[in-house]
Amino acid sequence: MSSAVRALRGATTFDIDEAEHVAERVVELVELMLERNDIAHDDVISILFTATSDLTSVFPATAARTVGLGDVPLICAQELDIAGAVPHCIRVLMHLNTGLARDELRHVYLEGARGLRDDLPE
Repeated sequence: MSSAVRALRGATTFDIDEAEHVAERVVELVELMLERNDIAHDDVISILFTATSDLTSVFPATAARTVGLGDVPLICAQELDIAGAVPHCIRVLMHLNTGLARDELRHVYLEGARGLRDDLPE
């Protein structure tokens, strides 16, 4: 199969709004997204992070830069404030070049975000 541009999803939650803790959760998520899908650094096009309004300690993109993604376009935005939504949540939309078909991508949902997409395989 030839390479195509795909979008990979992921999310995690944080327990406390402290920069070090949030960064650990973001790094864990991003590294697992790359690992589970065998994505090389040069295949990552861009990453969009969103976070709930209760995150004020650090930009998720700052954590991603610590694992070598500083040359990848990264952006952060605030998640919509919807009643009943998962609190303390960081979501990721990663654009990449891959030979994987859309249904072969392994999206990653960790911690309290697992229930957001419980229809996906682990």
